[in-house]
Amino acid sequence: MMEDGLNGASKSQSAGGKQQLHGATVSFHSIFYKVKQGGGCFCLKKTTTKDILIDLNGIMKPGLNAIMGATGSGKSSFLDVLAARKDPAGLTGEVLIDGAPQPPNFKCLSGYVVQDDVVMGTLTVRENFTFSAALRLPSSISQKEKEQKVNRLIQELGLGRVADSKVGTQLIRGISGGERKRTNIGMELIIDPPVLFLDEPTTGLDASTANSVLLLLKRMANHGRTIILSIHQPRYTIYRLFDSLTLLVNGKQVYHGPAQTALDYFSDIGYTCEAHNNPADFFLDVINGDSTAVALSSVGDEDQRPDPDSVSMSRRGIEDKLVEEYRNCQHYKQTKAELEAIVQGKPSTTSSRSRTITYSTSFLTQFKWVLKRTFRNLLLNPQTSIAQVAVTLFLALVVGALFFDVQDNQSGVQNRIGALFFIVVNQCFSSLSAAELFITERKLFTHEYISGYYRVSVYFLCKILSDIITLRTIPAIVFSCVAYFMIGLKATAEAFFIFMLTVALVAYTATSMAMAISADQTVVAIANIFMTITCVFMMIFAGLLVNLPSIVSWLAWLKYLSIPRYGLSALQVNEFIGLNFCNGMNSSVIPPGSSCTGEAFLEEQGVDYSTWGLWQNHMALIIMTICFLAIAYLKLRFIKKFT
Repeated sequence: MMEDGLNGASKSQSAGGKQQLHGATVSFHSIFYKVKQGGGCFCLKKTTTKDILIDLNGIMKPGLNAIMGATGSGKSSFLDVLAARKDPAGLTGEVLIDGAPQPPNFKCLSGYVVQDDVVMGTLTVRENFTFSAALRLPSSISQKEKEQKVNRLIQELGLGRVADSKVGTQLIRGISGGERKRTNIGMELIIDPPVLFLDEPTTGLDASTANSVLLLLKRMANHGRTIILSIHQPRYTIYRLFDSLTLLVNGKQVYHGPAQTALDYFSDIGYTCEAHNNPADFFLDVINGDSTAVALSSVGDEDQRPDPDSVSMSRRGIEDKLVEEYRNCQHYKQTKAELEAIVQGKPSTTSSRSRTITYSTSFLTQFKWVLKRTFRNLLLNPQTSIAQVAVTLFLALVVGALFFDVQDNQSGVQNRIGALFFIVVNQCFSSLSAAELFITERKLFTHEYISGYYRVSVYFLCKILSDIITLRTIPAIVFSCVAYFMIGLKATAEAFFIFMLTVALVAYTATSMAMAISADQTVVAIANIFMTITCVFMMIFAGLLVNLPSIVSWLAWLKYLSIPRYGLSALQVNEFIGLNFCNGMNSSVIPPGSSCTGEAFLEEQGVDYSTWGLWQNHMALIIMTICFLAIAYLKLRFIKKFT
């Protein structure tokens, strides 16, 4: 029922363009939030509980509502609780929207602008807005209406001049920081959310740009939107835009009320702001016990060096005093009375702490748009598209030059096996780049998934298809076409296509293994370390460095986990069957123990060269690929969705 109300509000907002909007009223009642700490490896550390938020109560109405506090005061945690983006475990209390419990999918209905930019840098501002509109607006809205909404939003945000400019990446010069921030805000405003949350919107912006972003938010608030933001230390021109102010000290409220009466409140309890001091700086000074008023009342001897323990105790005393003064002030009593009235009028439905994600579009619609964006991102990013093919071509030329035109003699045996081993190992290590596939877009994926853009399965399938087709299949074809004929391997069409298939399958399997290892990692370097160790270990059991039949039985089973072994075995069978390395040689000059036929050499290596012996390697690679992809998907599926 609550969800229908929010959707109805969104429709009325989008219908009238710049008409007066009606934002939702957010009330929070007895909010406590705790997290567990410790509990290290082997249970050596005892698990402790830390209080992050302590008994927060208040109301945030349509307008610009600011949450301020020193670093570590719980601003972002409080914002996440209000936006239903905190793990319900450890959370008590209740957040109501217009007097009713938050719907389970509130995070999909509200707007949330994260501290770091999470837009696709290779796309233009208009393309990013169009993507958001295509996936977050219901299918009942026509494409033309969505385009009109995007165009109107671009004008409202002042992005008309850069609408068709790329947002920008590390390699592509893009729009300015303020324009990026407005683009992030626009991605959320597409759905006309009843509440817009922003986490530190001025981070990384200079004072003038930050001021322009807050002026934009103020204009939206004046049109009836409910905007809630956390902010650390704004300048005065920003502070005076706030309608409501909430001050936190170590998770406790020391003020909640109109922003313009905050100075009078602190003056009444004994802390007076100097004439030319910034109120935001003054509040932080008071909170930290560093203000002039606090210093004058607490330090007796100017020459006496303060003891750190006494300073800490003084700050705790000031913190307790501020909390106590707020609990006894008129603002607190008035807020409690309003909260009691809201609770009494609350529907008698049982509130649920469940968190669900709902989608406005079908699987196929999501698949079409996400796949289109993924391919476009790859093609517009030269580091991951053109460079990959160029490096593959270079390596193919190097391998072809080293093993150029192998002969049908004993040296040809060594050169063939060396070339095939190098090719397989190269495919494995070339696939290490897949480790970055999910890590580099972790924040973008998490934000869009939680906000209801698309399903995990859609994102996963699109990333797999784009990576396999663009970065694995094309390089495998290029490598095979160049290296195969330069080396002078078996000159039959069947052998060539089996070679190409094997090289591609090895690349697919190694890529899927990289995805399985890196899907739950947050640091590329750590994933690369795991990948490198695994690949090196697999090389030992590939069949060249160690004769596999000679390995002791209790270690022999490890060969079944080696990707290079299956690739090398398939390439060996494909290449050596039917070859004779002793043609034209007198039997008396043939070195003892030499293998004259390819079949004899394969027998010595313990390689099954029957028809099934060839194709069982491909079957094993396919099975391993499926298993690795399943692991990668499950890791993404159960990724930590809340902070």
